[in-house]
Amino acid sequence: MVDEFELFLRGDIEGLEVSGVSISSRTVQPGDLYVGVPGRAFHGASFAEGAREAGAVAILTDEAGALLAAGSGLPILVTPDARAALGAVAAWIYRTDENPATLFAVTGTNGKTSVVYLLVAILNQLGVVTGLTSTAERRIGDLAVVSSLTTPEATELHALLARMREAEVRAVAIEVSAQALSRHRVDGLVFDVAGFTNLSHDHLDDYSSLDEYFQAKLELFQPDRSRRGVITVDSEWGQRIVAECRIPVTTLSIHPEVDADWHLSIVSEDALYTEFLLEGPEGRRLQTRVPLIGWFMAANAALAILMLVESGYDLEAINHTLDRDGGIDVYIPGRTERISGDSGPLVYIDYGHSPDAFLNTLAAIRAFTPGRLFMVFGADGDRDTTKRAAMGAIAARGADVVVITDFHPRYEDPASIRAALIAGAREAVPDVELYEVADPHAAFRTALGLAVEGDSILYAGPGHENYHEVNGVKIPYSAREDSRLALREAGWQ
Repeated sequence: MVDEFELFLRGDIEGLEVSGVSISSRTVQPGDLYVGVPGRAFHGASFAEGAREAGAVAILTDEAGALLAAGSGLPILVTPDARAALGAVAAWIYRTDENPATLFAVTGTNGKTSVVYLLVAILNQLGVVTGLTSTAERRIGDLAVVSSLTTPEATELHALLARMREAEVRAVAIEVSAQALSRHRVDGLVFDVAGFTNLSHDHLDDYSSLDEYFQAKLELFQPDRSRRGVITVDSEWGQRIVAECRIPVTTLSIHPEVDADWHLSIVSEDALYTEFLLEGPEGRRLQTRVPLIGWFMAANAALAILMLVESGYDLEAINHTLDRDGGIDVYIPGRTERISGDSGPLVYIDYGHSPDAFLNTLAAIRAFTPGRLFMVFGADGDRDTTKRAAMGAIAARGADVVVITDFHPRYEDPASIRAALIAGAREAVPDVELYEVADPHAAFRTALGLAVEGDSILYAGPGHENYHEVNGVKIPYSAREDSRLALREAGWQ
């Protein structure tokens, strides 16, 4: 390994065997290579002695880290940028290139998690043993683990793939964020098919402009990252990926006037499902339904189907399987998830926390809401502040009643976050019916107390998450469970 990755060795590694890799001293297992990288507050190499006590057998770090780790007594492998080397080293240790599974990657601002779940759902219907990693969870066959990062660190990702190989997983769907590409989390992998959903205003706390954000995602569609791509071209960003990528791509559009290989049209939709038709070259077509609302969910499903086709699965086989099962059999935690029963107002919990997500989800629910549409939401603290006014404005334009609450204020003043959202809403619709309720429990109950049969409530932001972060403390809170409780308290199913 020293020669292969051009590392500088300090110490003796004769006869040393490494069985795993860890980037956190808290997760080190006996036999691990501990990787010390610079962090916001500390250099990871500062914890070298703790890593040694946990069983680490060597350290990979940079020059600054080598000085910090010198007293640990472990052999030290030095490289100019340990994070940049991490993916390739982890792939070598975990023998990732020996994994027979087909690898799918999905990127975009909105819809990544949904496409990952749709891919896995269809594959399961086809009888394929699958794995996934997403914002919501990691899954190996039927074994699920709650996620922390959208895309895990390279150490965790390669270890996960190794466990999947042992479990005879044959297809893996991975949600790939822009940050994962910028921060080397998917290094050491070449995906069989990469999919692109869309790109809109988000993460401008991490990237200085939308163009820089786009460039991070564009990296996925290069030969050292992916073999083929499926691109949704209903925006300039998708069209730019087609123009600037260096891999074969297939294109998808929901607009008949847009030049694309495949076109999607909505056949019918209601509060329980969306039925769609996918048409492509040489008269190829597939019509099915997905138990989710909105054209964008149909677009996510179409993208998943085309990714499978591009990887080698037969469209007719997919069509036959979905016809047999009455559509795509999928459950996506916290993505426009209906939690209400057959009576009372419709209630949806959604993870969307960007202006574009608000716009599309509100429009989808409005389509089958005869009464008033309520929206409950907040905004992340210590995250992109530039989108808050737009979030408030879209909520005010798309909903009849807006309830603004706290959502992960973190170390930021929650009142100032709410004020920015309220200002955006009031500027867009001065007379909008608006309530400011800081406590999320009370905020949802405010909306529910005003709603009647025929109304709908969208609770946007928390989705699948099970905590509320305040001043660095993750307070247990599930919007799904709390909303179900509130419905029961109000006498609804």
